[in-house]
Amino acid sequence: MLAKVVIANRGEIALRILRACRELGIKTVAVHSEADRDLKHVRLADESVCIGPAPSNLSYLNVPAIISAAEVTDAVGIHPGYGFLSENADFAERVENSGFVFIGPKPESIRIMGDKVAAIKAMQDAGVPCVPGSDGPVGDNTEKNIKLAKKIGYPIIIKAAGGGGGRGMRVVHSEAALLNSIALTKQEAGQFFGNDTVYMEKYLETPRHVEIQVLSDGQGNAIHLAERDCSMQRRNQKVVEEAPAPGITEEQRQKIGQRCVDACIKINYRGAGTFEFLYQDGEFYFIEMNTRVQVEHPVTEMITGVDIIKEQLYIASGAKLRYKQSDIKISGHAIECRINAEDAKTFMPSPGMIERYHPPGGPGIRVDTHIYGGYTVPPHYDSMVGKLIAHGNDRDIAIARMRGALDEISITGIKTNIDLHKEILGDAAFQVGGTNIHYLEKKLGID
Repeated sequence: MLAKVVIANRGEIALRILRACRELGIKTVAVHSEADRDLKHVRLADESVCIGPAPSNLSYLNVPAIISAAEVTDAVGIHPGYGFLSENADFAERVENSGFVFIGPKPESIRIMGDKVAAIKAMQDAGVPCVPGSDGPVGDNTEKNIKLAKKIGYPIIIKAAGGGGGRGMRVVHSEAALLNSIALTKQEAGQFFGNDTVYMEKYLETPRHVEIQVLSDGQGNAIHLAERDCSMQRRNQKVVEEAPAPGITEEQRQKIGQRCVDACIKINYRGAGTFEFLYQDGEFYFIEMNTRVQVEHPVTEMITGVDIIKEQLYIASGAKLRYKQSDIKISGHAIECRINAEDAKTFMPSPGMIERYHPPGGPGIRVDTHIYGGYTVPPHYDSMVGKLIAHGNDRDIAIARMRGALDEISITGIKTNIDLHKEILGDAAFQVGGTNIHYLEKKLGID
């Protein structure tokens, strides 16, 4: 097992990693910005190193500072969490070239999956179903692009090959808008991602977002941990997640899960990862693979009993996968609500000092958060301040427990989106299950 690990992240995921390390007897080093000196995991870590000022480009994205922190503390590995540098292949490469263990996939895997065109090609080769599309970059041949879009069939969506986080996408409903949309998306892609390559796909109008969690040791062994439904979204950002996905049969689960497992083995994937799909009319269509731990990993942990962070650490230490597919059994249902420091109506961020914090409790309730009374939420980072997870023997019990937890939790001094979650959990369509990715925006009146 790794002796000492640098936690190259902040907030709730940093605390989550620290707890997993403690269970395994791993020493921890918390790297932090000047604004994050009072984070809970910084106080609890065995050692801490300030790596720069508050702006993330000067701290959490400062590769030399993070590697230097590992050097001066004699750490063995670096865990990137999610966000920041977690899917940066160059960072992973520099970590390994500096003699440390990158607790995640090999750099080449991150590089392939970070390029959506290359990822789709890899998945097609591995037999994973993909959305009909251009099967490669869209070039500058106007006539060819018009014919291609017509063959795919409108509406189509233009996507940035290096995109993510809901950016670099544009839906096109007619030939008249096609060429301008391609040009604009290429321009945005170059600006946001430093790569103006775009590709074209069929736009599915009422899909759900269903994803498969996998673990693979890079030694020929892989398993899937069933699926999550992340269809309750706003601006392509997930708001509520649940596992398993309503309406997915065991036969469907095993079929698509096995394809993801086969793909992991084929590409020699190492670590935790998530295959994201659009699901419509009983069919799965691959859209991307996230080569890191997901924000919503707790719902999978709750229904399978597998600690995904600990498995990342075992795999990074060189151990073979500790589970076989036959070991994985689904128990009950779990729902996660992302608690953000933002106005529940306008979605404007609400940084500031938390005057009082009271967490919910009771059977099946889990809270992943780094906040406490007196903690000041900084304005420099993502607004998520915690995750509320409810588990029950079935979906109805999980919903009831989540509604109770949302009534119990109290955060004063800042605004939060708790009222939005209450509205969603009380929504009749959500209670039935199976809403598509556009449902929440339509409910909120967002165009």
